[in-house]
Amino acid sequence: MKQLLTLLTFFVFMLGGCSPDYSIIVSGGETIYEEVEVPVYIETEVPSDPGEIWVDSFFQPQSVDGVDILWIIDTSGSMNQYDEELLAGIEAMLNALPESGWRLAMTSNDPAMASIEAQFPLVPGDDMEDAEDMYEAMGRGHREEGLDAAYEYLVNNSYAQTWLRPDAALLIVQVSDEEDQSDDHFADVDDFKSWYAAQRNGSAYISSIVTHDASVSVCERAPSSMNVGDRYMEVTNYFSGVILDVCSEDWSTGVTDASSRLEPHENIQLTHEAIEESIRVFIDGSLNYDWYYQSSDNTVYFTVIPAGNSLVEVGYRYFPDEEDTGMDTATN
Repeated sequence: MKQLLTLLTFFVFMLGGCSPDYSIIVSGGETIYEEVEVPVYIETEVPSDPGEIWVDSFFQPQSVDGVDILWIIDTSGSMNQYDEELLAGIEAMLNALPESGWRLAMTSNDPAMASIEAQFPLVPGDDMEDAEDMYEAMGRGHREEGLDAAYEYLVNNSYAQTWLRPDAALLIVQVSDEEDQSDDHFADVDDFKSWYAAQRNGSAYISSIVTHDASVSVCERAPSSMNVGDRYMEVTNYFSGVILDVCSEDWSTGVTDASSRLEPHENIQLTHEAIEESIRVFIDGSLNYDWYYQSSDNTVYFTVIPAGNSLVEVGYRYFPDEEDTGMDTATN
């Protein structure tokens, strides 16, 4: 997660001592000057470097025993055109995952289908032929309700309970070319946020591959505003996940980024070329010093790995005319 902030460039510190000043008291026609204490404030510029201010940040994943991955896929007719990109994206994830500890399943974003999907997940050692077989055998539906489908699969699907692991991290990848239309469990997006945040002791993540607004979409034909996946993107942003345009020709980079966010981060490569002396690191809002900066790769390395679920923010100044590194996520 990154965000350009308008920050105060001055911190105001109140000293323990005070300086004398005088108040004027008029009593019985006589003017009396009485000494009083007035607090002294000193303005200190922090830091004094020029340039723009930028903050790169991420939520530290918990160290967990493996990861359960669920692709919730729009199975309506309009999605057939993305079969090639979808399978390539799944292949990219299989290649990015560790050699052990993961399980991956697919289900329709029709809640009725999600509640009865009964295929054992892909596991380490399975290949793309196995993934293609799972995709072909997956139940199809026409209701495009990805948030409700997540609940039905994770909570009400009795077969899913045979392989889902409560001590593993959870990653959902929502794929749809239309807006979420959930109207049962999660007509209100905030209800989904609250429910999903409570899953896996906070080690629950989400990414989405959805239709973007016409102003930023890479589709050849401008998409209708009614198909923009605003609800999916809202929950993905809430959980600091990866969002990809469904019209992108290559989903692999976004899918690989989503996979990399499941392990605790030992460093973060900065988005811009930082002015080194301006770098400040905050963990859950507190200034932190357990790190060092390496200019050769524009990366902050942590000498003490931030705890799971902590918010890590790296603020710094940069010159706008410098070229970006093209990186804005933490790496292991």
